[in-house]
Amino acid sequence: MSERRKQFPFPEFEPKWQRLWQERQCFHAPNPHEEGFNPAKPKFYVLDMFPYPSGEGLHVGHLEGYTATDIVARYKRMKGFNVLHPMGWDAFGLPAEQFAIKTGRHPSIATAQNIQRFKSQLTKIGFSYDWAREVNTTDPGYYQWTQWIFLKLYNSWFDPKQKAARPIEEFIAARKLEFPDESEAERAEIVDGHRLAYVTEAPVNWCPELGTVLANEEVVDGRSEVGGFPVVRRPMRQWMLRITSYADRLLDELDPLDWPESIKILQRNWIGRSEGAQATFRIDGLDEAIAVFTTRPDTLFGATYVVLAPEHPLVDRVTIPAQRAAVTEYREKVSAKSDLERTDLAKEKTGIFTGGYAINPVNQEKIPIWIADYVLISYGTGAIMAVPGHDERDFEFAEKFGLEIRYVVEPPASAEACFTGDGVAKNSGFLDTLSTAEAKCRIIDWLEEQGSGKRSITYKLRDWLFSRQRYWGEPFPIIWRNGRHEALPETDLPIVPPPLDDYRPTGTVEPPLAKAKSWITLPDGATRELNTMPQWAGSCWYFLRFVSPHEANRFVDEAAERYWMSGNELGNRLRGGVDLYVGGTEHAVLHLLYARFWHKVLFDLKYVSTVEPFQRLVNQGMILGQDNQKMSKSRGNVVSPDDIVEEYGADALRLYEMFLGPLESTKPWSISGVEGVYRFLARVWRLAMDEDQEGQWQLSSGLGTVELSPKQQKVMHSTIKKVSEDLESLSFNTAIAQMMIFVNEFTGAKIRPVEAIRTLLILLSPSAPHLAEELWSRLNSRFAGFEGMACEQPWPEWRDEFLTEEEVEIIIQINGKLRDKVTVRKDSGKAELEQAALDSPKVRESTRNKSVRKIVVVPNKLVNLVVE
Repeated sequence: MSERRKQFPFPEFEPKWQRLWQERQCFHAPNPHEEGFNPAKPKFYVLDMFPYPSGEGLHVGHLEGYTATDIVARYKRMKGFNVLHPMGWDAFGLPAEQFAIKTGRHPSIATAQNIQRFKSQLTKIGFSYDWAREVNTTDPGYYQWTQWIFLKLYNSWFDPKQKAARPIEEFIAARKLEFPDESEAERAEIVDGHRLAYVTEAPVNWCPELGTVLANEEVVDGRSEVGGFPVVRRPMRQWMLRITSYADRLLDELDPLDWPESIKILQRNWIGRSEGAQATFRIDGLDEAIAVFTTRPDTLFGATYVVLAPEHPLVDRVTIPAQRAAVTEYREKVSAKSDLERTDLAKEKTGIFTGGYAINPVNQEKIPIWIADYVLISYGTGAIMAVPGHDERDFEFAEKFGLEIRYVVEPPASAEACFTGDGVAKNSGFLDTLSTAEAKCRIIDWLEEQGSGKRSITYKLRDWLFSRQRYWGEPFPIIWRNGRHEALPETDLPIVPPPLDDYRPTGTVEPPLAKAKSWITLPDGATRELNTMPQWAGSCWYFLRFVSPHEANRFVDEAAERYWMSGNELGNRLRGGVDLYVGGTEHAVLHLLYARFWHKVLFDLKYVSTVEPFQRLVNQGMILGQDNQKMSKSRGNVVSPDDIVEEYGADALRLYEMFLGPLESTKPWSISGVEGVYRFLARVWRLAMDEDQEGQWQLSSGLGTVELSPKQQKVMHSTIKKVSEDLESLSFNTAIAQMMIFVNEFTGAKIRPVEAIRTLLILLSPSAPHLAEELWSRLNSRFAGFEGMACEQPWPEWRDEFLTEEEVEIIIQINGKLRDKVTVRKDSGKAELEQAALDSPKVRESTRNKSVRKIVVVPNKLVNLVVE
């Protein structure tokens, strides 16, 4: 198509309007107390999940969410809102570091080039970002405040009484009063055990080739997601964030948010709150015991073996000499597996007998102690009581290894070999005949009476492993002195990574920063923390920095934060600050969970005005390649937006992205669909423009300042109503379809009313802004009402009186059978409807030589003639 003349001259006017929007700062959102700020307007904060600027650039799948938020931002401005719509870059992380290692270019250089390309692509599509608010997580002016937030976590503790974070100084002061004789060393250890940021030895996924710890989600089949290198489990000293303290609040405060229920379920499942009991199984022959957590304490009489996680500290103690070699070999094999692989329900069960035995507290039976990879040290106590009669994983394990299966719950009806539901207790001593609910209460009371257990709540959620052994990340504002960690003063921030020529992994557990010998040691002999923060850190709070990105003395300006996050309304403190947040489902759990956690800490410490960051969340669906497969370079089905913009224009790309189908759905790309939308825009262009004999575009002679007919009024006001309601509900595809109906109606008009064209351009402006601005500007040369810019016009309102049907279609029946349909004035009287029926040529033909005995009239619906 590039060889042919374009159906309308978008290559000429799209760059022009992009330049003018930027020059005139059309989309800049002033903060309170800044010039141009209007406090009378309500606020609307619309945000995309900001991208990682990869070397490949954007493809059309990335743009779906960005296009949706841009349409909403433009629409809300025209509806009279102060709109905050920013963009920035999540630029730290492992991919940039790996690319730098391969190419020999410093990650800062590649990152800057990638950002430039991304920004150029976004600008060419006409997105209305306030580029004055652009942020970059690798900018020292940004990560200074990421480090500052870490210090707030380090210097805070979670008060279980207030269920909120409090300054650590309060805890220390209370501790000194309660335990005045406590030594400084003892007190420091207790204090560190309460900090929200703390150091511990933790089993981690270690990738020697990448030289870093990986999250469970970054490990696939025992290998790193990036590079496919082997990963092993090993204990390492790590920084952790005590997110588990917020587990209940992360659950409870999720409910008021306007999020898809599927995402809320994912969050709840990840947190995994379980109520039950902790029971104690003494170890036969040792003065030690195994604590197990169970949500089904009513099945204790059915426990026929105990399973420890391979990493459990008691494994070495319970393993007999004859089994030690086999146990050691099994533990080494398990160390290469991620938690996700180990808990895969579909995988074959593996395990090994330790040779040791535990004592069941309810019947004093000796039962064998096994280790198995499906039990995780990170969940519950790292040990389970196995009840194979009523747990599917335990049943499969027992079947494979020939362990006893005992049934202690009578199902309400016939059931499979392993019944996991509620029923009536049997073979359970004093619990027999009790319902499951009654048996749970009774056995927990008994355990507490006997000193063999207690009521307990546990969570799947683990504390956040916050260390990475990388170069390209935020350094910790922490130093070490005499084996103790200390926080650096805030005046030392930002802590900038040292310039390194060699940032490859060291080949040991030491991070790359260990190579910066002169940077590590401070003049007073203290040494710096050498780990860096994970990529999640910068994305946990970027929505706050957008509010005042150039504030030098605070992470966010107080007045600006109160306005953009809560609208200066105290009643909004329990809602999310960002009004609309759009991004992919790949961030459905961790990014959202981590951002909520940080925000709650900042709220508790009175640095922000809302308890939640994001009020409304929308996950856009995936755009597949034309082969119905996920777009990827390896499949060769990636579609570049640059090519589409060159061939069909930015407006055609924007409109097609939204016309594909519902925003949340998965749908395939189709170039013929792009061409269809392109032809629609050409028809819009020709509503107002004609070509002269030289092929130059000029305003059409078919335009006129004439009154709209009743039918045209109805189409226009129906379109205003439909587009307005659809943009509010993010139903972009149906809004576009309605504008197509509008264009069809007015294309055939002898004189096209300028009033209707003006309305169409305003309605079209959020979706196809370049075309709307160009036509608006050209119409201003001849007609009144086109002053200013289309994007700055107030949104039109529909009038209900024009939506009323003036005419209705009436069914004509003879003896109950359809004979004709006629159009009459709405609410016509009985006599008028009877006459309309009798005047019908089809009725006259059907009643020739017959007599009409009766006429039945249903107003606005039908007329039935009874003839014989």
